[in-house]
Formats: sequence, C-alpha cells, structure tokens
Amino acid sequence: MSSNPATALIAEDEPLLAQALQAELARAWPGLRVLATVGDGASAVVQALQLLPDVLFFDIRMPGQSGLEAAAELADAWPVSPTSARPFPALVFVTAYDQYAVEAFEAQAVDYLLKPVQAARLQKTVSKVQLTLAHRAQAAISLEADFDRTLSQLSQLRQLLSPGQPLLSQPPLQVIQASVGSSIRMVPVAEVIYFEAADKYIRVLTAGAEYLIRTPLKELLPQLDTQTFWQVHRGTVVRAGAIDSVTRDDAGKLALSLRGRPEKLPVSRLYSHLFRAM
Repeated sequence: MSSNPATALIAEDEPLLAQALQAELARAWPGLRVLATVGDGASAVVQALQLLPDVLFFDIRMPGQSGLEAAAELADAWPVSPTSARPFPALVFVTAYDQYAVEAFEAQAVDYLLKPVQAARLQKTVSKVQLTLAHRAQAAISLEADFDRTLSQLSQLRQLLSPGQPLLSQPPLQVIQASVGSSIRMVPVAEVIYFEAADKYIRVLTAGAEYLIRTPLKELLPQLDTQTFWQVHRGTVVRAGAIDSVTRDDAGKLALSLRGRPEKLPVSRLYSHLFRAM
C-alpha cells in the first residue's frame, strides 16, 4: 500500500447495517475510503475485481453466495503475476453471533465483527488491519507468502464451516440414481470420473457417458469418500485415481488431464495445495 488512503469494499445485504458499518468506519478510520457497498456475494466479487480495494468487509450470510464463498471465488480470480502483483485485500467477516463460526475465524486468525457492530470492537479490527497493511507496505512479508496464507485460511474456513458432515457410521455413496427419459439409471459411483455443477444440476461423467442429477453439490459432497474424490474447484469434484497429469500455465493456473475423459479441468487456487510435488 502506498501513501494513498486505504480503500474498502463493504458487502452487506441489509442496507441499514451497511450504512451503520460505514458510519462507524468513518469514525474509527477517518482516512479509509469506502469505494462501494454491495448487497450480495456475486456483486462483491465483480466490484472487488474492478476496484481492487485494500480491505474487504464481507457479511458471512448473503443471498445466493455467502461472504465466505465470495471471498473464495475472488481469491481464485485475483490478478496475481510478477508484473502486476497487488496484495489480496485484508479480509474482515461480519456475522451474527455464532459461536461455531467465531471459533473457526479465530482458529484461522481471520478477523471478524459481530452484528450489531460495536465501536470498541471495530477499533480493534481497524488497528489490526492497519498493521497488516503497514507490514505489506514495508515489504515485511512477500506477496506470494501472504497470498498463500490467505488461500490456506479460506480453504480451512470452508471445511470448518461447511454444512452437513456425514456421520462416521454412514458408508460413502455407492450408486447414483440418474433420470434418463422415463427410467432411472443406476450409475455405480466406482465408474464416475468426475462431478461438475451446472446450473440447477450436477453433471455425472463416466468414461463413456454423462448423466444429470438434481442433487446440489453441497449435499452430494458429504456422501462421497474424501480419500477417493477430491474437490478441485468450486463446482468440480474429481476421482483422484482418474487424474493422469497436472499442468501449469504461464499464469500459474493448474489444469488436470484425466484417464477416460478428453477434457481438461481447471484447478482453483484454493485447492492447488493438493498437487504440490511430494
């Protein structure tokens, strides 16, 4: 960060709470410039990529896409290259009181604010964020190391706060029931190479066929054996044993080549740690 004033983006779906946060920020951090206020996660991602703020205040629960999901998508799309490296924004999640969420944030050293925002707590957050930005300005930590830590935090938070973990006694899903015309095809999970979210459906890909099911990916994931199926992108889960090779392009993006399928699948930055050489 240069001598220019720090900038921020607020994502909060309740307008009165967004206004209240902005007013409290004006008192706690007079030099901060709020570039925009948006009401949903998708808009937050778009605006953040356009405005490149220094700080993000993301409501953890928003319609459509949560603040955590928006932050993960933004991290995957954030422009990182040797010629145009800009630090990923400092993240502050805003949440109604939820002890489980608070413990997750604290475990990952991610700052958070409880609703309604209290002036004293906000001042502590402001001081913490200012220190983070100052360290970056002094090059106390490399951009790559800082970004890697943020990716690790977001990845861990997604696991900690993911809904509906299966019971240990519940065996992994063995068969997928997919509608084909007026019949139901029983597709052995052992034949599935990967799953891909597509609008309101999931594409189920085997070596020789494709099926559609209506089960949301977030409901399907807890039913799969995590040792067998790896999530590699927000909407893609791949059979680990079907991965033939992993390639990296000039921008550092990873892509998978699969045994039994011709397409290449992109790997989100959040899951790139799965493919570090042993």
